[in-house]
Amino acid sequence: MPRVTDSLFSPNYDFPVSTAPKPAINPYIIAISVMLATFMEILDTTIVNVAIPHISGNLSATYEEGTWVVTSYLVANAIILPMSGWLASRFGRRRLLLACVAGFSITSVLCGMSTSLSQLIFFRVLQGVTGGGLQPFAQAVLLESFPPQKHGQAMAVFGFGVVIAPILGPTLGGWITDTYSWRWIFYINVPIGLISLVMMSRFVHDPEYLRHTVKKRVDLWGIGFLALGLGALQVILDTGQRKDWFGNTDIRLLTFCCVAGLLAFIVREFMVQDPIVDLRALGDRSFAIGTGLIAMVGFTLYGSLVILPMYLENLLGYSALDAGLALSPRGIGSLLAMPIVGVLTSKYDPRKLLAFGFGLGALTMYQLSALNLNAGYWDIFWPQVWQGVAMGFMFIPLSATAVSHIAKPKMGNATSIFNLMRNVGGSTGIAIMTTLLSRRAQFHQNHLVARMTPYDLTAQQMLLQFQRYFISMGSDAVTAAQRAHAALYGMLQRHAAMLAFVEAFWVNAVIFLVMIPFAFLLIRPSHQQARLVPREPTGGQPVEIEPNKQHEEELLPV
Repeated sequence: MPRVTDSLFSPNYDFPVSTAPKPAINPYIIAISVMLATFMEILDTTIVNVAIPHISGNLSATYEEGTWVVTSYLVANAIILPMSGWLASRFGRRRLLLACVAGFSITSVLCGMSTSLSQLIFFRVLQGVTGGGLQPFAQAVLLESFPPQKHGQAMAVFGFGVVIAPILGPTLGGWITDTYSWRWIFYINVPIGLISLVMMSRFVHDPEYLRHTVKKRVDLWGIGFLALGLGALQVILDTGQRKDWFGNTDIRLLTFCCVAGLLAFIVREFMVQDPIVDLRALGDRSFAIGTGLIAMVGFTLYGSLVILPMYLENLLGYSALDAGLALSPRGIGSLLAMPIVGVLTSKYDPRKLLAFGFGLGALTMYQLSALNLNAGYWDIFWPQVWQGVAMGFMFIPLSATAVSHIAKPKMGNATSIFNLMRNVGGSTGIAIMTTLLSRRAQFHQNHLVARMTPYDLTAQQMLLQFQRYFISMGSDAVTAAQRAHAALYGMLQRHAAMLAFVEAFWVNAVIFLVMIPFAFLLIRPSHQQARLVPREPTGGQPVEIEPNKQHEEELLPV
């Protein structure tokens, strides 16, 4: 059999080239197969959040104890996710995909059947382990199933799960919990998992290079350091605000473990011959910059997904279900934009599309920063729609460009790092945004209280109006005065919180603007780059032409 050469970032690779004909499978059928399971897994990371009070009450636990239902899943998921590329090369991607979907479905049933919090947390850890590889596996399968010129369309399918699932999660979780029971947020995974399992067993197959890989040694030290570093990091991000961050001894200890574990892991991976995570992939400029940008996209996406419902529920009085529905326009915008952006990414410079997405994201955050305590539904609706469109312009070109120069045998490793950084960015965004809101609301409250004195005529007039109102409602003079002070202080707290939300949206807008120049540091995908070929056999001035999509291999590279 003929062989082709391999380099770290070359699209070629070293394995026996099979001459046997392969059955033609529509790549969109493969996309549906893998994205059903991935959508289910990403949805499960957010759908549980709104059910924590119900779970805690039903299982006789405190709210803080109930949050470990989320934290345990995220920790297990974060540890397995970067190892997925190595696991696929050792055991086969198709086999692992089927095992992950089956395991995720089974553990979902066990989670729903749990009779105590300890049981639920244990099964959530197993669910996080089985679900951790689904995102990078799905992205790698899509990138290999579609030709390079259609990678934008492949990432549009992948973006459907990654962007829309977190938006639908809180709404769906609130509706299921209120209408049925919290146990059904786990049971609904079973039919989706079964459909995905049947389709993947029929249509998904391992590429040739995964069938001819040499079994590598297991780097137990690398696994241990990875688990220590990422596990501690996820617990810090999830519990830091509730425990006052570095004012808490547990957080300081976890921070030491996190830094020590991650540093030891990095050193180990560069020294060992068969690393669990090949960090050398970050030597590719596009991949390194793209990985950093996707972390910031995750930061703003998940951060804004948390603070906007808080604004709606705490300041405007929305119910949890209504707040979830208010986020649906973002999903509508993404759903409409992604197919279009997928086509545009294949035809135009994705770096310009990405820069446009960052600019549009900054504009929508600026619009949200103009909200106030009297905002109506339509004041929230349109910024959400345009933000969904912006997410399409961000995620698809960035995902397609970042891995465009990674060799296929390295694709699983690269997608695992890429998805890990998006998730870590999302967890960091949630932690920082909630901390920012809490600290800045306290700052503004102290500032406003200092201005509310007996000599402030406006404050005294409002206090008098409140007193008269409560007296007219039947309260005596003493009670009316007490209720008036409480009402005035409540109004002050709402205004302080509103100022904090405005600043949080401003921070996200600035982050988007800062990311725009970095979009042009990415390297344009090779299938879009102009090639230089000799004008004639005897030599002459080379001319620049666009590569023919069907005969690209015949052109001489630059």
